[in-house]
Amino acid sequence: MTTPHAEGAHRSRRDTDGAHLSRRRLLGAALAAGVVLIAEPTAVTAHAATGDVTLTAGGISLLASIGGRLAIRDAAGVTRSAGSKFQIKDQETGIHLSTGGTPVLAALPDGTPAIRMDYTFDAAAGATTVTGWFSVSTGHARLEWRITGADTLLPDGFLFSRAIQAPTAPDDYIAITEWVRDTGGGIPYEETAGVAHTSTWGSLHGLFLLDRSRQAWTNATWIHAPGTADPAGGWTSEADFFFSETRPSATATIGRGVELGLELTTDSDFNLYDTPGEPMQLTALVANGGAARTAELELSVRDFDGTQLAATTVTGSIAAAGTWQHTFTVPAPAAGVVFAEVVVRSGTDEAFARTNLATLPAFTYQAGADSMFGIANYPWLQRPSADAVLDLWQRAGISLVRIAYDGGPGLPPSAFDARGMRHNIELQPELDVSDTAAEAWAADKLAVAQGAGAGYFEVGNELNRPFNEGTAAVAYLNMALRPVFDRRAVTGDTVKLMNNGLAGMDKPWVENFIAAGGWDLIDAFAYHPGRGNFTPDYIPPGDDWSTGSAGTYWNFYGGLKQLKALMAQHGEKEIWLTEAYAPTKPNSWWHDTYRHAAENVLLTLALAKAEGVTCVCWYQFHDSVLGMPQIADPDNVEYHYGLMNRDLSPKPSLLAYATAARALDQATFQGHLTFPDPQTFGLWFDTPDGPAVVLWNRADGYLLNTAGERADWHFPAPEVWADPWPTKTHLTVTAGNAVRELDAIGRSRQLPTAQGKVTLTLDGAPRVFYGLTPVAGPDGDTLAGCC
Repeated sequence: MTTPHAEGAHRSRRDTDGAHLSRRRLLGAALAAGVVLIAEPTAVTAHAATGDVTLTAGGISLLASIGGRLAIRDAAGVTRSAGSKFQIKDQETGIHLSTGGTPVLAALPDGTPAIRMDYTFDAAAGATTVTGWFSVSTGHARLEWRITGADTLLPDGFLFSRAIQAPTAPDDYIAITEWVRDTGGGIPYEETAGVAHTSTWGSLHGLFLLDRSRQAWTNATWIHAPGTADPAGGWTSEADFFFSETRPSATATIGRGVELGLELTTDSDFNLYDTPGEPMQLTALVANGGAARTAELELSVRDFDGTQLAATTVTGSIAAAGTWQHTFTVPAPAAGVVFAEVVVRSGTDEAFARTNLATLPAFTYQAGADSMFGIANYPWLQRPSADAVLDLWQRAGISLVRIAYDGGPGLPPSAFDARGMRHNIELQPELDVSDTAAEAWAADKLAVAQGAGAGYFEVGNELNRPFNEGTAAVAYLNMALRPVFDRRAVTGDTVKLMNNGLAGMDKPWVENFIAAGGWDLIDAFAYHPGRGNFTPDYIPPGDDWSTGSAGTYWNFYGGLKQLKALMAQHGEKEIWLTEAYAPTKPNSWWHDTYRHAAENVLLTLALAKAEGVTCVCWYQFHDSVLGMPQIADPDNVEYHYGLMNRDLSPKPSLLAYATAARALDQATFQGHLTFPDPQTFGLWFDTPDGPAVVLWNRADGYLLNTAGERADWHFPAPEVWADPWPTKTHLTVTAGNAVRELDAIGRSRQLPTAQGKVTLTLDGAPRVFYGLTPVAGPDGDTLAGCC
């Protein structure tokens, strides 16, 4: 996925604003000083024998041995984790593993007993030194490695070994987050407070807690433990290990001495419920890393219109280093989504958390292979399970996945075949290779596509840089697409071919591609209609669209119309939008607010259906990035493309996708509607339920997030329930027996009629109407009785 950024230095405000020092940063300062708090500390005992050193505290002990072995043992002395190696990476000489280690009994600067482990490496590692410093306190082990060596060492390539002994459940990778208020104004967001690699032995839990760590670089043997620069020289790699009997978030709060922490969970996967009005159970888990206290827990729940559905406060007591759990009951809405915030307060300390809960009833889709609704990448975040994710995909109307092949990321093709879901494939070539290498790649990857049973092979992804110049088209054609086309002619494979999904509708690239003979080699045309703070129906004036950080090149409808014009000249192809999106990076004027995103999802899909697009693959399903799933990253735009939030709860965008999939499931486009007011727009579809009309008005313009002054990318986004459209336009038309309005998130209401007429209230948000009468006319299609 490529998308422009409004400013190059997105991190500047949050990193330099002295008014915002999160508890995570205070914690980081405490850890740097060696301060890790826990209630009721126990004495530490140390023992050194020939070749072995032992440290013991309440509930935990460490055993270090010759060879570099470090064992973590529980209160009964049972080894739960054991490892013996440290890995470094040098950008010139590659990866090096320690070959041994010698432990000695030592002490930290404050006198705390510690194990010092001096690791050995072979000569290829050069002058690298790695020294481990390990200490214990109640239920907690502190692990630190100090590394020195050449300037070519890559601190992001540090790992330590560990093997979990006899776990009773699979290990997991859990993001620890905290919610913060934006000091620049706007909506709150989550920041990462750590990453936990968790293990389970019956009721006993253990976790390695790090400031950051990639899941993709962690396995059953190694934990990724990136280093940070040491002011004295070299780097330091750190991890904490905790034994506990509570959830990872609470363990992190208590173990690291944060006064209050809060986590929200519900009694339903994805916080989704089937039945309108069904009671929803929202559980708040409060963790206390300090002394015993009394606290207040305050719940507030609002719907999409801002109506407060619940407001209640309860009081409870929390033991030192303990937890308090309370479950609230919230009525599910008749349709749509509600937004919950829980705040816990005790004295001057406060923590809060947010989540969404929604109703999404079951629906039987009928379009089958004619469905336009897809997803742009494989289901790589399979929480709570792969089946649960696929259940939700099909419930929302997703009928095709862009990428699936055996041995690839996500699920294999058989998982989709079992559910009757279609699947394609996209594989990325290298263009700077020899003809022989290009032919070998084509043969290999065409065999992968055919073996996967892919309907279409999208030959590459976003290989049109530099954008809007066209210079990359011929190299792509010669070194990627033509070799695959030629190979297909030899093998007789039936998979259809697409060009690489272009980043933006790159007209110069397409023109050069056509001129070089590429048009006859593809069965379908693929591109990614990037969009900035423009409504999806915006068509920029002229053809000289800037590709800069706020360029008009990044629009939806103008690019689609441009492509249709080229097809009218050179021949029709299937149109595949293999990545379409509505990213919700918080408080960024270039990106959608959560409310705009829902509206834009519906309008994007409706316009695509009207223009005969074969398939729209939405990018992507979850907020997260591959390799670091659910790691909160407010400044990384790539993280914010999902239909689902980081905590697996639904964004309004998910409901908008489902609303479009249901309304347009068997729809046939009949025409654009015109009205006396040139700022009112409509799309007319025929459906099994009668005419469905999508209407909206642009009295408030096509640009989003324009309020206030902007010195940089920051925009204080309104809460999702705030109506962003001040101008309301009324349209009176002929009414049928009943007129029903469906908003972007699927909420339905009957509109009052009088004397065969109904008055519709329109604004910038698209709505679907049933019970109206579209009519064709010599001056354009319109609605009967329009005045």
